[in-house]
Amino acid sequence: MTIKAGKKSFLSGELVFRKTIVIAILLLIWQVFPSLGVINPRTLPPLSAVLAKLWQIIINGELSVHIAISLKRAASGFAAAVVVAVPLGFLMVWSKKIHQFFNPIVQLFRNTSSLALYPIVLLIFGIGETAKFIIIFWTAAWPLLISVIDGVRAVDAIYIKAAKSMSVSTVALFFRVILPSTIPYILTGLRISATRSMVALVAAEMLGASSGLGYLIFDTQNKDEIDKMYAAIITLISIGMFINLGLMRLEKSLTVWKRSA
Repeated sequence: MTIKAGKKSFLSGELVFRKTIVIAILLLIWQVFPSLGVINPRTLPPLSAVLAKLWQIIINGELSVHIAISLKRAASGFAAAVVVAVPLGFLMVWSKKIHQFFNPIVQLFRNTSSLALYPIVLLIFGIGETAKFIIIFWTAAWPLLISVIDGVRAVDAIYIKAAKSMSVSTVALFFRVILPSTIPYILTGLRISATRSMVALVAAEMLGASSGLGYLIFDTQNKDEIDKMYAAIITLISIGMFINLGLMRLEKSLTVWKRSA
């Protein structure tokens, strides 16, 4: 191992240690303060009580039902956003006519909160699955669309000119030059969209659902089952972390060429 590699490994290990120790301290505070009465255990039960309740709803199968329903809702809205936003982002940069038609719509709605539109969606579509799908789709589509547009615009014009000078076809230009250069932007957009879709999912399930993690959090709060509420919140945070970690690993595997360049 070289000195440079050893130093890099040491710094990486030190960073992991710092992150781990901070989390460990927070978890210790969560356990000790409610147990000693420093924090009211009715509002924040000890971590051990929350984990015990979490294990209970895992064993009895209740949690898995809510997770499956929430993931199905989130995945359908997110997948629809990917199918629509990614091609549209490329087309808006590629075609002036498409850009002229869609750009005013993008500029008008890109910063409009999906939660602000939720009452309108409920009024039109009711409290069924369609309303939840639309809210998740709306929330996930915009950051992904903007990321794709920014990625295509960031492609170095020199690469495009060089490809054209070699009489590369339009299809080859797209797959060999534009798409590889845009992948990091697309993956960043996917991470942002995935995070926001989970937030929209919880809000949608809290306001109009009889199942799902958002419903479970809202329902347990109303029933004063606070330990169960925190167990559901921990589950939701864990799912978000796993999704983000998966997308980060996907980004690393698809952008090896960028790091080695």
